[in-house]
Amino acid sequence: MKKGAIFFDLDGTLFDTRDDLAGAVNHLRADLGLEPISVESVISNVGNGARFLLKETIREVDAPFEELWEKFSVRYREHCCDKLLPYPAVEETLEELVRRGWKLGVNTNKPRFAVDLILKKFSFGKFFGEAVVAGGEGIALKPDPQSIRECAARMGGHTLSLCDWMIGDSWNDMRCAEASGVRGAFCDFGFGKLNDSPFDLRLSAFSEIPDALDAFGLRNS
Repeated sequence: MKKGAIFFDLDGTLFDTRDDLAGAVNHLRADLGLEPISVESVISNVGNGARFLLKETIREVDAPFEELWEKFSVRYREHCCDKLLPYPAVEETLEELVRRGWKLGVNTNKPRFAVDLILKKFSFGKFFGEAVVAGGEGIALKPDPQSIRECAARMGGHTLSLCDWMIGDSWNDMRCAEASGVRGAFCDFGFGKLNDSPFDLRLSAFSEIPDALDAFGLRNS
């Protein structure tokens, strides 16, 4: 069976980043003299990029946004790797996908500086090479298909097809898959919202990916 490319979201798919996202927001809120907000309140705004997250979690602050963004970037750079961990069996599963012949990439709306720090901490860069697209690169964020097309280009000019997959825990991952003509696998173990977006496959654990994708390919070949 022909193997294509897999494009992974990061937050809620490869890593559980909830505590660090909330921590960065609340460190900034403390700097601004504000009370902390719950992890749930922060996470409800994840998925549309860090700028959107910041706007929604400091609504009561009347200050130039770029000034606040710079302060948040400093705080998030300091705390983006404090508590996060990969979901169970992520490393072993990525190794198995490579062994089976899949090309792997990361397509996330998360700021590039944070993505680089996280992948370096866990030595996951070896799985993705140059095929990493993130926020702040001047590329349209998911669900815009430009992001996944750029990620494919960084795989050495990979041509997108229905042999390829976007895997993530959010509506924007599934809409990105639909808009770019690839399959979408929804991770229900993450913390994103599906919002009735179409998908081809539902995953309840990261370790399911190799066999689930192979079985789907056999059924639809």
